[in-house]
Amino acid sequence: MAKSKTVFVCQNCGSESPKWIGKCYSCGEWNTFVEEISITGKSSTSIVGSINGGVKQKPVPVSQVSVDQMPRIDTGISEFNRVLGGGMVPGSLVLLGGEPGIGKSTLVLQMALQLQNLSVLYVSGEESPQQIKLRADRLSDNLSHHCLVVSETSLEHILNHIENVKPDLLIVDSVQTMEREGVESAPGSVTQIRECTASILRVAKERALPVLLIGHINKEGSLAGPKVLEHMVDVVLQFEGDRHYMYRILRSIKNRFGSTSEIGIFEMLGNGLREVTNPSEMLLAHQDEPMSGIAIAAAIEGMRPFLIEVQALASTAAYGTPQRSSTGFDLRRLNMLLAVLEKRAGFKLAAKDVFLNIAGGLKVSDPAIDLAVASAVLSSNTDLSITQGVSLTGEVGLSGEIRPVTRIEQRIAEAEKLGFKTIIVPRYNRGVDFKKFNIKVIQAGKLEEAFRTLFS
Repeated sequence: MAKSKTVFVCQNCGSESPKWIGKCYSCGEWNTFVEEISITGKSSTSIVGSINGGVKQKPVPVSQVSVDQMPRIDTGISEFNRVLGGGMVPGSLVLLGGEPGIGKSTLVLQMALQLQNLSVLYVSGEESPQQIKLRADRLSDNLSHHCLVVSETSLEHILNHIENVKPDLLIVDSVQTMEREGVESAPGSVTQIRECTASILRVAKERALPVLLIGHINKEGSLAGPKVLEHMVDVVLQFEGDRHYMYRILRSIKNRFGSTSEIGIFEMLGNGLREVTNPSEMLLAHQDEPMSGIAIAAAIEGMRPFLIEVQALASTAAYGTPQRSSTGFDLRRLNMLLAVLEKRAGFKLAAKDVFLNIAGGLKVSDPAIDLAVASAVLSSNTDLSITQGVSLTGEVGLSGEIRPVTRIEQRIAEAEKLGFKTIIVPRYNRGVDFKKFNIKVIQAGKLEEAFRTLFS
């Protein structure tokens, strides 16, 4: 017999307490406990059990499990397939998160409209079917009859739609709007998210139904809801980018069926998202004459190499206290590089304002762009431009040495493909035959050697 009791649940981490407390003992957040009604004991009814008739699977040896009838589903978007590891796996749960207005709903609806041979059920708890139709008209001229839309927030009604429609793909936008009967909590609470996701997960596994969930993020930038939500799903994707720029990056944070080092790059246009197959050509500005403070770095994000433009500005501090500002690059690492330039290379930057920008609105964490950052800062400080057709790659250590980087051959090949004449690489990258490349490869072991090559 099911029993109910009142508990207080932290809306940040999901910890429970028998009474209200100000500070969560688990995550340390303040004023996050909300009173909820918890159902304990065995329930006489089961949502999923009523659908499948209570039939349970029998254990079978792993050697006899057949996967021949479960090919990956092609989403119709090659960048999406790249991040997923080749497509969606039947029975998998994919959680897509991102900031408001970044383009999550546009991406999934664009994917649903391209699946002409599959039945797609698009469940929206935030928009009406008329609003979805307006976006669909903007995304595609030939709308598919296989994409079914419904505006629903009740979990029981959604499961009934799955039973009646029997879709090949389920999209839920968003999981924070779903609510289950019998759970005395508001939609978006920890209990509702956990219970709704668990029910959808069970249906997905039993029916081999791929499910794409859209999730909100909180003010810290992490997915809203309990942390157990990310453990329950199979794939966690992050859709990020600056809303003031046109580029969007799809990253894989967790992937049980593929690599988490892949990224997909999109360009936001008026008629939807366009795949960027060669991001290097779009991120590099074509300038008629060389300018100081600009260096080209051969970076790698995920498994894909591309060239990015690093812009720096160093000027005398106007108000006595030097400013340090960075866009798209770790500010603490910039301060470290400035200290290395002053201590090891002898350049006086303590009284200078230094501003750094990664062109295109990208956020790059690859340490191999350290050499390009230091070169751009020095170029701006001395007002000497770097010769066009030169790219750089290398991690800078605290003693001023240029440390080796990973996948150096892919970086060189990308620079050669885009027509660069020279690339400066770390001297200590062993086991690489640089003679097979048509681009001129210059090896440098310290910052002084690289600067001598660039500004001599």
